[in-house]
Amino acid sequence: LLVVATDRISAFDVVMPTPIPGKGRILTELAAFWLRFIERSGICGTHLLGTDPGLVPNRAFVGSTLREDLEGRSMIVRACSVIPVECVVRGYLEGSGGKEYQSTGMVCGVRLAAGLRQGDRLAEPIFTPATKEELGRHDENVTFARACELVGKPVMERLRDWSLAIYRAASEHAMQRGIIIADTKFEFGIPLDAPGGSSDPIVIDEALTPDSSRFWPAQTYRPGGPQASYDKQYVREYLEGLVARGQWDKSPPGPPLPGEVVAATLAKYRQALDILTADERTKSTA
Repeated sequence: LLVVATDRISAFDVVMPTPIPGKGRILTELAAFWLRFIERSGICGTHLLGTDPGLVPNRAFVGSTLREDLEGRSMIVRACSVIPVECVVRGYLEGSGGKEYQSTGMVCGVRLAAGLRQGDRLAEPIFTPATKEELGRHDENVTFARACELVGKPVMERLRDWSLAIYRAASEHAMQRGIIIADTKFEFGIPLDAPGGSSDPIVIDEALTPDSSRFWPAQTYRPGGPQASYDKQYVREYLEGLVARGQWDKSPPGPPLPGEVVAATLAKYRQALDILTADERTKSTA
């Protein structure tokens, strides 16, 4: 399967009409870095086969699409049947988890200590699955028990353990370079080319990018409120401002993004890539 990352950006399950030029290449490079990191860790496999557009056969090109259009923004991956549960890991209290905690003291059925503030680090990372809904419907946070009902307990126990292990390994890598991974989500699938139609799940889609994670600078981290970030929270906050002023209701179509928001978002994504992959870049130029 050929996966191409465009420069479009979404928030609140709505795709914005304004692209972030270069975003697709940044996401592809960072996702490929993390997928290889996961495989080297020995935790589980991933769908990544390569990032060279030369692997795409000529017969795949139709219309005006050229091989150079795929350069830097495409991955060739194993085709999979998607497991319809998003595997969310939270190491800090933020986002929808924070809102749920304020009203119930729990996040997806996980009881947390009393008195936690926005941005507080949790005693241990927690696994908080969500349903993977069809296009146009919002994903829904669910309990682990409900996720087990959807896809089976043995599968969910394995995905939970793998997700937590990947998060811990990635968080250690990132923290050593000055970035906190506050939370992230993984998706898994069953390879369609597995002998007999059965196989272990593997990580699919992107992994540990600014589109699927919250990245905070460790140097400026102060619990008790919003954090500076290297992810699309900047876009979300701009859009929340529009919502507060009655200029948007989080329904399609999304509003255009001003130039300063586009430029700042791209800069944040680039910073995350540069910091997290600095060692790899040094090796490649040595």
